[in-house]
Amino acid sequence: MTPQQHEDRVDEQPAPEDTAAVARFQSLCIDVTDARAMAPFWAAALGLTAQVRDDGQALLRGATPEHTVWINEVPEPRTVKQRVHLDVHAVSVAEYERLGARVLPAREPQGWTVMADPEGGELCVFERDDAWWDGERTTGGEAERDGYRLYEVVVDAADARRIADWWAGVLGVEAVHEEGASAIEPMPGAPFACWVFGDVPEPKTVKNRIHPDLTVDSQSGVDELVRRGATVLRRPDDEIDWTVMADPEGNEFVVFVDESAPPPAAEAAS
Repeated sequence: MTPQQHEDRVDEQPAPEDTAAVARFQSLCIDVTDARAMAPFWAAALGLTAQVRDDGQALLRGATPEHTVWINEVPEPRTVKQRVHLDVHAVSVAEYERLGARVLPAREPQGWTVMADPEGGELCVFERDDAWWDGERTTGGEAERDGYRLYEVVVDAADARRIADWWAGVLGVEAVHEEGASAIEPMPGAPFACWVFGDVPEPKTVKNRIHPDLTVDSQSGVDELVRRGATVLRRPDDEIDWTVMADPEGNEFVVFVDESAPPPAAEAAS
């Protein structure tokens, strides 16, 4: 999706009949093979503060709980192009090279730079000039030249329109569509501009290394996600108190039940 496409959405879909949210955004998770090494990289890349726990896992904290990014250490290394990646605002590509990222060859000219983090995971860097940063400050935007940098989350898709509409229904909003790409913009409750889905020819072959955590108000929320087409991969057990799920294209996400919170629809209406 080009920068112009972000600003000039076309072919918007009508609102779905049922716009009540099933779940709300809670946080992001990034899988890595070395959490102690990667937490400082991602903290600097996103403008967050890193905390490494005694168990070796790490988390990044920001201005709100929704800014939290978990850095989960996993045994599996990155072996293929990541199906989910992050886009970030930047003063320059060089600052990310100094953090340990490297520039990847671009297949065609585009308005951003594709890079790889120190473990090889892709991210896209959008260089912003002084006027852009000044505008972001005066309009009260999330991004800060010396602070928070996450721009958007991008997901490769077999059918971007279909899966964007599915997630929009889960979150109680509308998706916008154009040729080859769709987006949820703004992304409700999330500390980034939008969630983008882009058509790619390659099928999903491995577990995603970036996934969202969601919150529902009761177990009925999990049941409703299943009714809408999600799959339960792992239920709460002696080791975990959350539900691991996959959307209709197999993208993993985690659901937490928070019975003390108001239902998403009630929260949106308040």
